[in-house]
Amino acid sequence: MNPTEQTLLEQMRITDFEIAHRKELLLLNEQDVARLASYCSKIEPRIDALVDRFYQQQTAITEIALLIGDADTLIRLRTAQRRYVLDLFSGHYDLEYVNNRLRIGLVHKRIGVEPKLYLAAINTLKALLIEDMFEQIHDEPERLVMLAALDKLFLFDITLVFETYIRSLVSEIESSREKSENYAKSLEQKVRERTKQLEELNRTDALTGLLNVRHLNELLLLSLRTCQRRAEPMAIAYLDIDNFKQINDTEGHQRGDEILRIVGHCIRQVFRAEDSCFRYGGDEFCLILPNCNESQARDIYLKRLINTVKEQLGDLTLSIGIVQTGPEHYDDGLNLIRLADERMYAAKKALKEKTPGSTH
Repeated sequence: MNPTEQTLLEQMRITDFEIAHRKELLLLNEQDVARLASYCSKIEPRIDALVDRFYQQQTAITEIALLIGDADTLIRLRTAQRRYVLDLFSGHYDLEYVNNRLRIGLVHKRIGVEPKLYLAAINTLKALLIEDMFEQIHDEPERLVMLAALDKLFLFDITLVFETYIRSLVSEIESSREKSENYAKSLEQKVRERTKQLEELNRTDALTGLLNVRHLNELLLLSLRTCQRRAEPMAIAYLDIDNFKQINDTEGHQRGDEILRIVGHCIRQVFRAEDSCFRYGGDEFCLILPNCNESQARDIYLKRLINTVKEQLGDLTLSIGIVQTGPEHYDDGLNLIRLADERMYAAKKALKEKTPGSTH
């Protein structure tokens, strides 16, 4: 629940029963309450002088004077202190009284009053009240029981103020911890994202967006094992851009890089998510196609790739070699790449023997 939806008493879970229990723990009994209430008529005519003396001593302390800050604030504090002294001798230490003490603790914490300054102020007020009692109560036994009752009430108040003070500190610590945890989680997320990006960069060829050849053997072995376990065929295609050196020599390397990017994009556009498509090096590409036989690779995917490249790059052609393994027998991965490479070179040789511009 939002703290603003609860009173301090509700937040601290303080009830009439809890107040009675605290009084019992501090031995603040009904006789003490009656004695304190009887002194109200004696302190009331002298209260303004007492409050004046209190703030004369308080403002002489530099730290407290700086916290008070100005004359208007001092006037408000004098009024509040006068009301507090009267409350001390009201004889009513109920929920309203306790709520006021709790609020004092909360306000002191918010404005930056350190516990030592609060305790010093309480000690000063207590000393002034004791001095007043010595002047007005001449019977020593009566004075002693009155002083004992006052001591118990001050202790009752101090515990309430400090519980609120401590609770505020704990809330700040919990809030700071939550912020730290959220910040740590945010950093962890950023690290994960950055690590993923670095892994992706490490796995990906920067120019074409295809997989980096460093991971070819690993993924080839994984794909072979998966197809073998499922008794599925696997095709490997080896591609080469025709006349790429001539393009670089006549149109420049910038144009050559542009062609490589476009071909890489076409490959990523045509092939499936489960396919592993690599830039093998230079203008050569290697495609691992699980659950795909040679005719499917040639007549569906590679035919679609040739058409897509033609749409993007006009008369640019590709030499392609395809090899299939499985589902009855599975060849070694490196041997499959070698065979696909050989078939690619055979296709390139056949292209040179055809009329320039023909497709295959």
